[in-house]
Amino acid sequence: MDANALDLSRLQFAITVSVHIIFPAISIGLASFLAVLEGCYLKTGKAHYKELCVYWARIFAVGFGMGVVSGVVMAYQFGTNWSGFAKFAGPITGPLLTYEVMTAFFLEAGFLGIMLFGWDKVGPKAHFAATVLVAIGTLISTFWILSSNSWMQTPQGYRIENGHVVPVDWLAIIFNPSFPYRLAHMTMAAFIVAALIVAGTGGWHLLRGRRDPEVRTMYSMALWLLLVLAPIQALVGDQHGLNTRHYQPAKIAAIEGLWETEKGGTSLNLIGFPDMQAEQTRYAIKIPHLGSLILTHSWDGEIRGLKEFPKEDRPNSSLIFWTFRIMAGLGVLMILTAIVGALLRRGGKLFEFRPYQWLTVLMGPMGIVSLIAGWITTEAGRQPWVVYGVLRTKDAVSPLTAQSAGLSLLIFIMVYSLVFGTGIYYILKLIFVGPGHAEDHASVSAPAQPAEASGRRPLAAAATE
Repeated sequence: MDANALDLSRLQFAITVSVHIIFPAISIGLASFLAVLEGCYLKTGKAHYKELCVYWARIFAVGFGMGVVSGVVMAYQFGTNWSGFAKFAGPITGPLLTYEVMTAFFLEAGFLGIMLFGWDKVGPKAHFAATVLVAIGTLISTFWILSSNSWMQTPQGYRIENGHVVPVDWLAIIFNPSFPYRLAHMTMAAFIVAALIVAGTGGWHLLRGRRDPEVRTMYSMALWLLLVLAPIQALVGDQHGLNTRHYQPAKIAAIEGLWETEKGGTSLNLIGFPDMQAEQTRYAIKIPHLGSLILTHSWDGEIRGLKEFPKEDRPNSSLIFWTFRIMAGLGVLMILTAIVGALLRRGGKLFEFRPYQWLTVLMGPMGIVSLIAGWITTEAGRQPWVVYGVLRTKDAVSPLTAQSAGLSLLIFIMVYSLVFGTGIYYILKLIFVGPGHAEDHASVSAPAQPAEASGRRPLAAAATE
């Protein structure tokens, strides 16, 4: 086993999982959005709800397809690059992923065709039921995938026999200690990712002069969702942090760049540059006792420093110190964006204040950035374990050479750039065109026009506000 092959295999999996997680997050959020839109259409009969449903279903379909393709690739990597993990943990992770396929993927795939192509082929209630079932399928999928990942973070309900784990208590395996927090955190993250994309799309078209019901409705709905979920996500993240401190204290110390255990209250390193070799955080700006308040909810709570853990058991603080701050900083910005939107709505300027519309456009992809930063934090923070405290990453990798691992990494980068670059380009093209009649918005590069010039009624359906 060449030592470099481990790093190359880790890098390959990091790239593939980072690309993959984008599309399920979009699909989870948009599926529920589509169900709400179609429900509103059935209840009110207003055509713009159906128009939005058809429009966002196209983007959902592309994201769903990209998620399936990238997910299959990840599953194969368990056998090609991580055979040690597959052999050791397969008796638990294998069934969990099988449950996901049998209960979620089959449900999604079975009703996806009706949702996308069945508007004129089945009745309205049957079509709505199909849309709801697809949305439920995405949530069930989230349940099983997060259960499997959470078990790797906080393993429970097993024993080790003949070099592999044997399930003893499936309820303890599925509902392991970190699972409820991770499930809630990821599900709300997916909704927030979708809300920011929808709000960014609405902001883009408002800047171009559109004021039709489709644009106003999706913009308003997305900002309402962001206003509700962004603060709740912060509270869930706080509880998740308390859980992580209990079960993965080294991860918390690395996230905070904390080397020494501070008696009588722990400072928070607001910014700094952790140095793994020197065992210190350089140029740190500290706020006394704030670390204790956040991580223990007490003034003088004690947090173990990294020096209390063996060097071989320490996560890479230089990386996750900053990925966590990217995630948390963007989360604060999301809350502020939602609050400003509520104030503008109250003042009747939500659809007219162009600086705020530019802000929502810029915030559009920030949910994805925050999502990836969060996953890097939780996965790199688990190192050097692939099953925390049970199986080290270096023992999970396949017996590869650096040359074979490097070649497959290069191929993955080229193929992913082509395939998923094309998919993302197509999604962006659909976003730039926007909902409504294609003949009204055929050119994605057309200059902004006043609403009266678009052939639509200006300021229609003010009730969508």
